[in-house]
Amino acid sequence: MSKSELFSNLGITLDIALEAHEIIRGETGAEIPGVRKDEERFENATVTTVTVVTPEAEKIIGKPMGSYITIDAPGIRRNNKDLQRAVSQILAKKLVEILHLKEHTTILLVGLGNWNATPDALGPTVIDHTMVTRHIHKYAPEELKGGLRSVCALAPGVLGITGIETAEIIKGVVDRVKPDLVIAIDALAATNVERICSTIQISTTGINPGSGVGNRRTGINIETMGVPVYAIGVPTVVHAGVIANAVVEGLVNELQTSPTLYQIYKGLNPQAVQGIISNIMAPFSGNLMVTPKEIDELIENTSEIIAAGLSQALHPGIGPEECMLYLQ
Repeated sequence: MSKSELFSNLGITLDIALEAHEIIRGETGAEIPGVRKDEERFENATVTTVTVVTPEAEKIIGKPMGSYITIDAPGIRRNNKDLQRAVSQILAKKLVEILHLKEHTTILLVGLGNWNATPDALGPTVIDHTMVTRHIHKYAPEELKGGLRSVCALAPGVLGITGIETAEIIKGVVDRVKPDLVIAIDALAATNVERICSTIQISTTGINPGSGVGNRRTGINIETMGVPVYAIGVPTVVHAGVIANAVVEGLVNELQTSPTLYQIYKGLNPQAVQGIISNIMAPFSGNLMVTPKEIDELIENTSEIIAAGLSQALHPGIGPEECMLYLQ
């Protein structure tokens, strides 16, 4: 069974465009028409940009037309402040490149997710650390005069807490505040445990909250908000079915050293293997997600990196050395 079939059977939507690209390209053995991939290497990270440029490519890869920038930095899982500062600078650089901000731009930051569930608390935690300035913009410290933009922030919670669709709350604020653009921050689901809290994705196409964990809500994008919406996401969970399948694949690779055992496995129906995995996860309706035990620390560290990157990108008067002085 191919990975795309597995994910379809498990009801998994791929949050990370680079993973979708790798899976489809791996199965077809050819480049995807209408999709560009560019890679840039830094000392502490690899930055890959996947650009979906045609409607046909959009259907193949399952992502709206636009750019998806993936920053892979495995080292950020360690509590290394110098490395985290370096990654925040890379994040800021990429944000500046795609946002094209003017001096008097007003930005609304939205921290999506549930602050009561740690793996889903990335967005609200970033907002906790974010430097907001809309209410004090004209009272900025003397050293920052002319170096700040008007930034406001919102952590709207989730439908289960508020009883209101998140998109409805954000739209109400957008209509009232009238920002020039929205940047949404959310936790994502990955298909590889190596990406948990070590990958940051920036997209120009907005976001569909909960899609990666089978709880897709109303999209937050230019169509629903009326202003451009950018998204920053970090994978914090992996579907248990994906891990189980990876274990089976690893076992198969080991069995290949024993022709007799390998022939026994080859005799199994792929659907039977999938059925075994589904039955194990049946008590959770197939939606069992896995996250590391140290997720509290990982969320805190990652949120500080994103908040620092946002501060440097949105406020030209704040450099990498000064940003921590102004973060909450």
